[in-house]
Amino acid sequence: MIRIAVAGLGKMGISHLGMIRPHPDVELVAVCDTTGYMLDVLAKYTGMKTFTDYQTMLDTARLDALIIATPSKIHVAMVEAALAKGIHVFCEKPLTLSGSDAVRLTALAKDKGVVCQVGYHNRFVGTFREVKRLIDAGAIGKVDHVLAEAYGPVVLKPKGSTWRTQRSEGGGCLYDYAAHPLNLVNWYFGMPAAVGGSALPKIFSRDTDDAVYGTLFFESGMTGTVSVNWSDESYRKMSTKITITGTAGRIYADRQEIQVYARDAQLLPEGYRQGWNVRYITELTDEVYFYIRGEEYSAQLDYFVRRIQQPSLEPINDFASAAMTDQLIDAIIADAAAGPGVAAGSAPMAQPAAKRGLWQRITNAG
Repeated sequence: MIRIAVAGLGKMGISHLGMIRPHPDVELVAVCDTTGYMLDVLAKYTGMKTFTDYQTMLDTARLDALIIATPSKIHVAMVEAALAKGIHVFCEKPLTLSGSDAVRLTALAKDKGVVCQVGYHNRFVGTFREVKRLIDAGAIGKVDHVLAEAYGPVVLKPKGSTWRTQRSEGGGCLYDYAAHPLNLVNWYFGMPAAVGGSALPKIFSRDTDDAVYGTLFFESGMTGTVSVNWSDESYRKMSTKITITGTAGRIYADRQEIQVYARDAQLLPEGYRQGWNVRYITELTDEVYFYIRGEEYSAQLDYFVRRIQQPSLEPINDFASAAMTDQLIDAIIADAAAGPGVAAGSAPMAQPAAKRGLWQRITNAG
């Protein structure tokens, strides 16, 4: 049995606790949070050890693995402390608020030889996994463009500051929403060579962005468009979408279905035909050991456990892949701060030095 603890009992922490506790190969031995009444309830009805001090839990609970679901600002210190003790770590996204911190944690985890994973759950959604399979198979030829979108009704009126609505604490649309489609783009196509035209507008929030727009440029000549807005009440809940255009077809996917238009039947894997194809999440989803809010959430935790048991398993979303997304977020922030490079209606002007440097940095990221 793998001895696991959960740090942080907010929305995601409670969800992770509920999903990991029934796992047949896991013993949930401890939880840590600063909210006394939550710890009192868990101690009374589960008997597990509760802690208000994180380091004390690491020192006394004899842990094999840890799930971190705390505000993003404190991820780095908590991950470092766990890695120092050789504890396997599952950390909620984003891994860090700094690409350089993410790269450093990646190196530390590799040095310690531990399993590490970040909670980008869309990599465990059947439709988005099918996109990966089709792209790797070359089913739509050479990819020209990817559109990465996410919309939802999170911030619909001016409100007071919370950790989610302060960029320094780890919130905002960029970190909370845009990170998901950006991570899918990284999974499918790797790191862009450059970003441009980035905008982080405020709609209702005072301290951070409510939308994210921009362009991604890849060495292959492929481009990407990012369009994300968490102040959009036309959506009932968060909706992440990917649209990919290639020389031999087009792929659209969200959590519910994948639509594939193919020009060349010879490029297609078995089960697809020339013209339109539609497959639904119900036919692309494997059964999980326990279901609460979506199979993908249980599936990602199960994969974390199985990688601890079988270290040779391919990492699906380790620290290295999450660091790529953190570096891309850094580039978008810097690009938005640099402002536009060409005045509308004027002759083209040289790219500002700040942007030229940014492009070089993202090209060399990693």
